[in-house]
Amino acid sequence: MLLPELSLPSPSARLKTLAASTLLAAAATGTLQAQSPGLTLPPSGGNQKGSILQQIGPVEVRIDYSSPDVTGPGGQDRRGQIWGQLVPYGLTNLGFGNGNPGPWRAGANENTVFTVSHDVEVEGKPLAAGTYGLHMIADEKEWTIIFSKNASSWGSFFYDPAEDALRVTVRPEKAEYREWLTYDALDRQPTSAKLALHWEELRVPFEVSVPEANDIYLTQIREDLRGSAGFTWQNWNAAAQFCLTTGHELEQGLAFAESAISAPFVGQENFTTLQTKAALLNALSRPAEAKVALDKAARHPTAGPQQVHTLARTLQGQGMTALAVELFLLNAERFGEGWPMNVGLARAHSAQGDFKKALKYARAAHEDAPDPLNKGNLEKVIEILESGRDFNATN
Repeated sequence: MLLPELSLPSPSARLKTLAASTLLAAAATGTLQAQSPGLTLPPSGGNQKGSILQQIGPVEVRIDYSSPDVTGPGGQDRRGQIWGQLVPYGLTNLGFGNGNPGPWRAGANENTVFTVSHDVEVEGKPLAAGTYGLHMIADEKEWTIIFSKNASSWGSFFYDPAEDALRVTVRPEKAEYREWLTYDALDRQPTSAKLALHWEELRVPFEVSVPEANDIYLTQIREDLRGSAGFTWQNWNAAAQFCLTTGHELEQGLAFAESAISAPFVGQENFTTLQTKAALLNALSRPAEAKVALDKAARHPTAGPQQVHTLARTLQGQGMTALAVELFLLNAERFGEGWPMNVGLARAHSAQGDFKKALKYARAAHEDAPDPLNKGNLEKVIEILESGRDFNATN
């Protein structure tokens, strides 16, 4: 008996069936997204994407990652089985890719990506501005963090140590339980931050610092002043104040101050700009020029009595007592007696050792005090002067 002829699918149909089966299997195992680039699909393995963006002074640091959880895909509790098991210690053969033992991808799915806008230091070692694949070699006592020039791979399957931009070693820390892998910014300082991977009951911190923060700020300030920001004297003055308060490139600060005073169409000579110039000249150890600028500031029509008084107090706080006394006396000469000139006169005469005259002006200032706080302070001043002591040292 002859068997009936079998009806078999054509080769092209078999290929279509195989492709369909592959896609269905991929969907079932959560890897469909990896095989279908460009499509908006659920994340592979349910590992949601996350990002951290941290500003460190003028520098922007970003970490983009996919976040696995401790609970397994089938609902199994993997707590206590993450480190050394799910994430092996040391380098391990990943069973795919270039066949070489590789590090952990420091997350899930695609490369965990570390991006930094300017040159920084990681754990004290230099790392240039750019985008890097972030990998880690886990260990019980010490971890190696790897910044790879390849930031576009899937996982660590094709990791190549020849592409390393930087490796640093850090110590892991015990931490509170966290179901989902996350990255945090911990200790945040003006020019540094401690970033950390945190998952299950472990945290892996590493410090990112910006050693040349003031240079970066100043470069950007110069660039800003070439645009619309450079059309107000206030911005030139603010640039000068930046140099003054940071002590960074004081000569450049003085040039900014001069522009704030006299740049064509922009500069404006007033109490604020002259005061800034004087402060920079003092910082540059040019006291004679500074005194000329201070005197001009204190006598300028834009200078009010409170501004002159505050300037004198600032100088006094900086130990320039003789110059402060001159300004206290000048303030009274310009605006007469009253508040706050009488306070200044009390300070000036007390500094010169004339406590009787200082007491006279302290009592007058007490009568004119604008609020209970100032009245209370002046009552203490009067007590000190009545005992024959200089109150500037204590108030």
